[in-house]
Amino acid sequence: MFSKILIANRGEIALRVIRATRDLGITSVAVYSEADADSLHVRHADESVCIGPPMSAKSYLNMEAIIEAAKKSGAEAVHPGYGYLAESGEFARACRDAGLVFIGPAPETLELAGDKIRAKTIINQAGVPIVPSSPGGVASVDDAAVFASEIGYPVMIKAAAGGGGRGIRICPDEEVLREDFLIAKAEVNAAFGDDTLYVEKCLVDPRHIEFQVLGDKYGNVIHLGERECSIQRRYQKLIEESPSPAVTPQLREAMGRAAIDAARAVDYFNAGTVEFLLDREGNFFFMEINARIQVEHPVTEMVTGVDLVKEQIRLADGGKLDYTFDDLNLKGWAIECRINAEDPDFNFMPCPGTIEEYIPPGGFGVRLDTHLYQGYVLPIFYDSLVAKLVGYDLTREGAIRVLKRALLEFTIQPVKTTIPLYLKIMDDPAFQEGDIHTGYVKKFVPDDDDDDDDEDDDD
Repeated sequence: MFSKILIANRGEIALRVIRATRDLGITSVAVYSEADADSLHVRHADESVCIGPPMSAKSYLNMEAIIEAAKKSGAEAVHPGYGYLAESGEFARACRDAGLVFIGPAPETLELAGDKIRAKTIINQAGVPIVPSSPGGVASVDDAAVFASEIGYPVMIKAAAGGGGRGIRICPDEEVLREDFLIAKAEVNAAFGDDTLYVEKCLVDPRHIEFQVLGDKYGNVIHLGERECSIQRRYQKLIEESPSPAVTPQLREAMGRAAIDAARAVDYFNAGTVEFLLDREGNFFFMEINARIQVEHPVTEMVTGVDLVKEQIRLADGGKLDYTFDDLNLKGWAIECRINAEDPDFNFMPCPGTIEEYIPPGGFGVRLDTHLYQGYVLPIFYDSLVAKLVGYDLTREGAIRVLKRALLEFTIQPVKTTIPLYLKIMDDPAFQEGDIHTGYVKKFVPDDDDDDDDEDDDD
């Protein structure tokens, strides 16, 4: 097993990885920007290295500084967490060239998974159903309009590279498509340096279902069940749960088999997710592969008993998968709310500031992953995710009650958070019945505009 690992991230995910290394008896090395000097991940790591000023481009995205920190500290491996450099083939290759183990997929797989057009083609060839989409990037708005007319409106304009909802436009007709095409092209070029767009059929009110997969270095690939991720805003997930209330044992078997086929098609190694859209008739379609640990991984851990971060480390160190989904004692229900420092009543405006009062929830069935503490100053430079709150029980109804209790207990003052929105959702009959889809949250924020720009996120 590795003796020392550097964590190339910040906040709650860095703290999560540090805890896993401590459980495994591995020395942890934290990196931090000048703005994060007082962060918990720095306090809890065995060693820490400042890698630059507050701006992410000069710190957490600074590959040279991170690799230099790893080499100087004597770390043998680098865990990227999620976001930042986690899906960068260039960073994974730079780690390999520096003699460091990148705890994640191979650079070639990261690059393939990041090329959504190419990945869809390869995965469809493996027999996994995909949403009808253009066979490649569309060169002009006229080409986009021709293809859209062939598959039928509504359609989506999407970026071939990148993520975080950037460049996505829903077009109900040709007039809107022509208006939005050039806007989306400019947006994704600015965000990713690649203005390639493709056109995809837009399913009406689908569910977003993802399957957790693991792969080892010996060609073994397994799945660990599904997560329901349909409650989202501007293509960013807000609430996730496992299992999904819409997935029957028969559908789980079919989707799980497709997830494994998709992962094998791109020679997947380590932890990742295969994302699907599920329509109301029970048809599922491959959407993309997220080649990293996910924000929502705790709900899978709660129902399977598998520590996914420890598995990432074990697999990167040459460990073998000697179990399958059928071997797991799947038990209970877990639901996660992403607590963001945003004001839902004012268009989710970010709310940085000092945490003057902090009372975390507790009790049976509650899990809290966070880097907050009383007196902590939320920096203005980074993503607004401040905590992940999970409720667990043997039934979905019980998990909702546990999560509601925890939300009521959770005090973060005076900054605004998304907790009030989640309390409304917990009380909504449609949510309680599991009748949700990707447009569900609009009933609570009906004036929200999907076409506005987003902050970059993990997924």
